[in-house]
Amino acid sequence: MTAIVPPPAAASAATPAVSLDPGVVPGAFDEPPLISADMHPPVDLAEDLEHFNARLATYLKPEDITRVGAAYVFANAAHRGQMRISGAPYISHPLAVAETLAGWHLDPHALIAALLHDVMEDTAITKEQIAERFGKVAAELVDGVSKLDRIEHQSFEEAQAENFRKMLLAMARDVRVILIKLADRLHNMRTLDAMRPEKRRRIARETLEIYAPIANRLGLNALYRELQELAFRHAHPLRYRVLSKAVKGARGNRREVVGKILEAIRKALPAAGIDAEVAGREKHLYGIYRKMREKRLSFSQVLDIYGFRIIVKDRPTCYLALGALHALYQPVPGKFKDYIAIPKPNGYQSLHTTLIGPFGTPAEIQIRNADMHHIAESGVASHWLYKDETTIDQLQKKTHKWLQSLVELQSTSGDSSEFLEHVKVDLFPSEVYVFSPKGKIFALPRGSTPVDLAYAVHTDIGDRCIACRINFETMPLRTELRNGDRVEIITAPNAVPSPAWLAYVKSARARSKIRHFLSTQQNAESAALGERLLAHALRDLGLALAKLPAQAWDRFKRASGARSQRSVLADIGLGKRLPAIVARRLAEGVATDAASAAPAGHTQPAVLIHGAEGVAVRLGNCCRPIPGDPIVGLIRKGQGLVVHTHDCPTIAKVRSERGNWVDVEWEADITGMFEASIRVVVHNVRGVLARLAAGIAEADSNIVNISMDEDTGEATTLFFTLQVTDRIHLARILRSLRRVPEVVRITRYVDSKH
Repeated sequence: MTAIVPPPAAASAATPAVSLDPGVVPGAFDEPPLISADMHPPVDLAEDLEHFNARLATYLKPEDITRVGAAYVFANAAHRGQMRISGAPYISHPLAVAETLAGWHLDPHALIAALLHDVMEDTAITKEQIAERFGKVAAELVDGVSKLDRIEHQSFEEAQAENFRKMLLAMARDVRVILIKLADRLHNMRTLDAMRPEKRRRIARETLEIYAPIANRLGLNALYRELQELAFRHAHPLRYRVLSKAVKGARGNRREVVGKILEAIRKALPAAGIDAEVAGREKHLYGIYRKMREKRLSFSQVLDIYGFRIIVKDRPTCYLALGALHALYQPVPGKFKDYIAIPKPNGYQSLHTTLIGPFGTPAEIQIRNADMHHIAESGVASHWLYKDETTIDQLQKKTHKWLQSLVELQSTSGDSSEFLEHVKVDLFPSEVYVFSPKGKIFALPRGSTPVDLAYAVHTDIGDRCIACRINFETMPLRTELRNGDRVEIITAPNAVPSPAWLAYVKSARARSKIRHFLSTQQNAESAALGERLLAHALRDLGLALAKLPAQAWDRFKRASGARSQRSVLADIGLGKRLPAIVARRLAEGVATDAASAAPAGHTQPAVLIHGAEGVAVRLGNCCRPIPGDPIVGLIRKGQGLVVHTHDCPTIAKVRSERGNWVDVEWEADITGMFEASIRVVVHNVRGVLARLAAGIAEADSNIVNISMDEDTGEATTLFFTLQVTDRIHLARILRSLRRVPEVVRITRYVDSKH
């Protein structure tokens, strides 16, 4: 049988010599690659190699073992002389990673990449050398796992974010990348004791935030639990020890109860004609710790630290077993979950129920068949381990859909940190299952809203969403969805996403799409506003923007480092550049064109305001200007043009910023609704609010918001935000309210806090 371990010493001496120069690619082997005498490993490494060989022999062909052996020799030569912090030879690490992958029955390309995953990072070996010796597929896998150590970053956090970005995008192309990375992280966590305490805590937090959730998202349940346990031990060593001791103590106290439940289940199922494998299991420490923290419980209050797993022959028998158990013990209402009919996004399927056992002890039960159990433990790795094509195909489709969503996030995220933030949001398990009007099931993160569902259906549906019906009732878009809700999304052709949605959407996809739209819209609006402001400033210098020579723009872009003319206009619109300064620099060296010069003494036209124009032009929330008010414009950095009434107290503080002021006027035929605030002092009598509301309605206005000052006895002050068309409409509303007998005083209100 082909093997990587050395045979007896006599045979080992006949092995071809291997170059130990890390920069030299070892030659091809005519015989199975064996470790030469001068590379004979220590006893513990030889034992690891023996285990590795045993795993490979269970599923690989001899010629594939030969290729994997060549990769081992190559990696050993490349890492010659390198030691881990623990003092072990470095080759022990890639060997352990490859052994984990062999346990999942991964193909030879993945095993070769696992053995070589650090050679590009830690030695002079290049991707081209790996491709030449072991093929392009293995080289791409190694490259996907390697860190970006040659790129300069502003901070450690940014470097990590960029590293995750590359790794996750490589995973979207080939899921084996993340399987190698997860096996790499598993061995690093198992050997973390050699690290400094602060580094252990940092790596443990990173594992809890990124790697464990990825393992869970891919359905690698056993790996997910072990990563959580190891991370918990290193991130909170004292809490881990205390909780571990408490669980050991409780083990003895509850052994009798657990034994009774186990015995009762093992009798009840055969009596119902059900052949099943029944096992008791102790909950993981991190799961107990998280439950204590989230629900603010003491350890003595966490009764369900034991659970039971039942494995039956097929899907229908799962439901028969459930019925038999519910007849045996009383089920806890609301604790039944059918993940068989509606699987989790990572492919997990089981029936979950909680029963009240002897002495009131709750017992968590999981019921599944053998195929479901394989998927639950190995997730996406089941593609290599098991051959139930129907189940695996469904899991592959779900995994592929999630991986493709990472590519979409990459295209709409501004930078690596934002991308990582989106991925973190998306990694946490989806807890809410809702239905479309046609009965299609959508899995969303807990706390999701109809906006999240709209973007889950399609980006165009999300962008044009205006309202929703939940269980046939019209509800606000910010309504939190619950399991089983039937949700219908209502759209309009001209609708656009609102910045307010970012305050309550939960899914990474929705957040990313909304930010991308707003960013694109902001750039377009800012460029249009910047063009108007620059044209206005150039007229003061006797120049026309449309007739400005291209050489003037080229000279300005070189001097200022601007990327394009559009970016300059967008910066002006956002207040990052002052239009007067840009105009003066463009005018330098440009001869004034008589045809474009403005006549002396001519008053330049002001910038016309069409209303609340979105991102680039905004009406001040303090004074809430409406058509007919005398107005001024103020360019603020990052805010664009903000329009205020000329007597707004907020702008008194910035009167000295002369370069930031812009002449603005209302457009002559302006239409639409605008918000105005009024203060009404009334006698505190019953029914006065209803009479005020009726007066506002008679004047054809809507109430946007109502608030009030504390009751001072006989009089009460009310604040209304109303929708009006202009000053004349507001005056009509005020006249209507003055006719209410209880009104003492009414004035327009300016909020100086904004």
